[in-house]
Amino acid sequence: MLPRVRFKPIRRRINSSVLIHQSKYSSIPILEDRKTQSPLQEHDFHSHLRDICSRECKIIQSRQVIDKMPERLKLSLKTAKTVHSQSLRLGLSADGNLENSILDLYAKCGNVRYAGIVFSHLQVRDESAWNSIMNMNSRKGSFKDVVDYFLSMRCSGVVGDQFSFAMVLSACAKLMNLELGEQLHCVAMKMGLEAGNYCQGALIDMYVKCGCLEFATRIFDGAVDPDRVSWTAMISGFSHAGLTTKAIEIFEQMQELGHIPDNVLSVTILSACVGQGRLEDACRLFSQMPEPSSIAWNVMISGHVKGGFEEKAIDFFKNMVKSGIEPTRSTLGSVFCAIAAVANHKYGLQVHSWAIKKGLDTNVYAGSSLLNMYAKCQRMEAAKAVFDGLEEQNDVLWNALLGGYSQNGHAREVLELFVNMKVMGFQPDEYTYTSVLSACACLENIDIGRQVHTIIIKNEIGANLFVQNSLVDMYAKCGALFNARKLFERIKNRDNVSWNAIIVGYVQEDDEKKAFLMFRRMMIEGNIAPDEVSLASILGATANLQDLCKGRQVHCFLVKYGLENGRYAGSSLIDMYCKCGLVENATLVFSHLPEKSVVGMNALISGHAQLSLHVAVNIFKNMSCYGLKPSEVTFATLLEACSGDPNLNFGRQIHCSIVKLGLPYGDEFLAVSLLGMYMSAQRNNDAINLFSELPHPKSTVLWTVLISGNAQNDCGEEALLWYQEMRAHNALPDQATFASILRACSSLASLQDGSKIHSLVFRIGYDKDELTGSALLDMYAKCGDMESSSQVFREMISRKDVISWNSMIVGYAKNGYAERALEIFDEMRRSEVKPDEVTFLGVLTACSHAGKVSEGRVFYEEMIARYGIQPRVDHCACMVDLFGRWGFLGEAERFINNMGFQPDSMIWATYLSSCRLHGDDVRGRHAAEKLIELDPQNSSPYVLLSSIHAASGNWDGVNRVREKMIEKRVKKFAGSSKISRM
Repeated sequence: MLPRVRFKPIRRRINSSVLIHQSKYSSIPILEDRKTQSPLQEHDFHSHLRDICSRECKIIQSRQVIDKMPERLKLSLKTAKTVHSQSLRLGLSADGNLENSILDLYAKCGNVRYAGIVFSHLQVRDESAWNSIMNMNSRKGSFKDVVDYFLSMRCSGVVGDQFSFAMVLSACAKLMNLELGEQLHCVAMKMGLEAGNYCQGALIDMYVKCGCLEFATRIFDGAVDPDRVSWTAMISGFSHAGLTTKAIEIFEQMQELGHIPDNVLSVTILSACVGQGRLEDACRLFSQMPEPSSIAWNVMISGHVKGGFEEKAIDFFKNMVKSGIEPTRSTLGSVFCAIAAVANHKYGLQVHSWAIKKGLDTNVYAGSSLLNMYAKCQRMEAAKAVFDGLEEQNDVLWNALLGGYSQNGHAREVLELFVNMKVMGFQPDEYTYTSVLSACACLENIDIGRQVHTIIIKNEIGANLFVQNSLVDMYAKCGALFNARKLFERIKNRDNVSWNAIIVGYVQEDDEKKAFLMFRRMMIEGNIAPDEVSLASILGATANLQDLCKGRQVHCFLVKYGLENGRYAGSSLIDMYCKCGLVENATLVFSHLPEKSVVGMNALISGHAQLSLHVAVNIFKNMSCYGLKPSEVTFATLLEACSGDPNLNFGRQIHCSIVKLGLPYGDEFLAVSLLGMYMSAQRNNDAINLFSELPHPKSTVLWTVLISGNAQNDCGEEALLWYQEMRAHNALPDQATFASILRACSSLASLQDGSKIHSLVFRIGYDKDELTGSALLDMYAKCGDMESSSQVFREMISRKDVISWNSMIVGYAKNGYAERALEIFDEMRRSEVKPDEVTFLGVLTACSHAGKVSEGRVFYEEMIARYGIQPRVDHCACMVDLFGRWGFLGEAERFINNMGFQPDSMIWATYLSSCRLHGDDVRGRHAAEKLIELDPQNSSPYVLLSSIHAASGNWDGVNRVREKMIEKRVKKFAGSSKISRM
């Protein structure tokens, strides 16, 4: 028996470089730098490989190591390279299963290059290999490659499993390739794969995303136990299709069957509910979520903001913070929008402070929301501080700041910012120009508006609808309705804003006829339903005309379109009925408003104040019953109604109410209203006392009120003294100041003071302003300097309004240049400026002075027939003077008898003067008797009648007149002048 011999295994050193050179993977680099990893990573793997003995054991155990490897290592490219290089060194690469595992590692790492090389060198490609390469491309978003790989797999003889079909169907869904998806559906049915959860979910998702909800529903209804993918696909599909009710039904059915929705699905259904305005359903579903994510909170907050429930959105934000969920920049953007809508400045500051602590305030999105919030809260200084503190300033932020200043009426700041924006190198866009044009409209500065219009044309954005609408609005508000109409007609796709801009322009220029024509055109040609602004503007036109019939027609339109309960429309309705004298209807409209607002209440108070101040005050006292607090406009409306001596006591009471609320000294608007009330009641001392109590420095507006009040009260000298005091305090006059002080110069006929003020007007740059220019025209005309007046008028190129034309016509007429006055009138009509009552007063005066009786009669009839102007007493007095001055006393008498209303003392005094001029005793005695009846204590008719008797030698008549004066104790006061009192 032979002895047993123990053989030791021969250990051969294998040259790994030879194996690699001979290997088909020689193109894949070996990982040489293997730094020490944690014990659970590469070290364990290498230890296992070194302990493997037989080749078969090596292959099996290598796969086991890969399978047992933590998922985080499978997603590491470094780990994949390490595994691959070790398998090559140990000569394990020939096994197909191990190759598939290595391919899967590269695929999960997302390395397309290495995975493609491994895949291309596979000797046998089974379903696992194809699925790995398709899965990798699917995750990379290369859906077309997924389809190509699937087709190649089928051509190679591999049929694929449910995972293969699930991936290619998902690719079809992403590519919206319904045709291929349907073909794959047929193949899956033949192979019996349709019932598998993976394939079934992919089919449902494909049909949903391709818009075939009917087919998706059939597959879903036939499923025994749909998985989460199927449920999510169905709910998402119906949500995106706007069928929120069906989506909610499927969602609730899913919950009833015990499926717990994930955050993605919950957010999907919440977004669907919010998008359709079903906030109650959204709140109910949100309350059922165990731990809502930050995205879910954001959906709820933004949804309530868009739905107009800003307070509710703020409550959601507060609860989000309490629940420990960290708000994002998106959250803050929505919250700041909510705070802006409710103008809750105090809470806005709190959220801003929190954002600063979290470092979320410097972001562009959060910054623009902050700017908007402070702008809506009328805190533009804070908005500017936010803007200056941002790390990056882009076009969006510039536009937000410009828009904020524009919305708050800071027109000059808008123009300054616009210049700075261009200097800083930012390119203005349509939103920039919209704000700038709005500022030009606010200032009524058509010169700057035209310059901006030129820039818009150069930048080739004049075709933008926003810009076109803003241009129409700017020209209309500047009174250049010809230019506004010309631009309006060029707009191709007009919207409500386009029509509203031109309609509002005509209403503001008191051209109600054209406003109604444009409104009718909008309804017929534009095929656009009027909105609340359109109808409210037309209501303003009917209110101005006091046309109750048309007002009721517009009211019917409001009811037809469901706009009668709108805040703007409701207040306009109340105003219209009040101005038409139907305060009962106005009160009824207010009572039917579902939401009582301060705006509507102010309109009601204003309407009643015109008829009965007592009723208006009672309405004011009852505001608290509706839970309303009076605004500055409320007090201003009442103070305006209290203007005049009889109602001064009411005004003082309201003044006391304002003081109790602590408003007058902090609110310039109310201070101006109080000063205006005292000045209109000619209580100059009270106004001065109030003015002295106001804090320094006093604004230009406050100084202007005192100057204007004195000018209106014919206290021109006091107005000049206050103007000098204003200049001594370094307050800069504005257009209203110059208009008021120039009026004082006109009343004093002080050409020297007026010329000095004109020099200052020129230095400051207001010589191009329409209001100031008209005041200068009037001042020079009333001072008799028609040459200077004409020069100012000629310099007003394309800015002449009806006031300017009137100043020239009346000035020439009263200074004896009748022919020139009529020439100016002809020029005015050729310029398509609509004459008003004052225009025809000047024209009739010119005809009277020039003896143009027939022309005067024609102009009078034209005023009524062509321009729809009803003659006033002063027009009739001009006609009586025209007939009487030139000897047509019978015509003058017939005119008086046919006027349609009772002649007043002005008419009879004018007629009496004509009778005295032509020595007509009979008609003069009749006129004097009528005049004495109207004003028995006035000495003028007695003196004129006595002069008539004396001129005709009727001394008995003179004695009778004197006896009558003694009997009625009528005294004749001696005339005086300022010169005689000096």
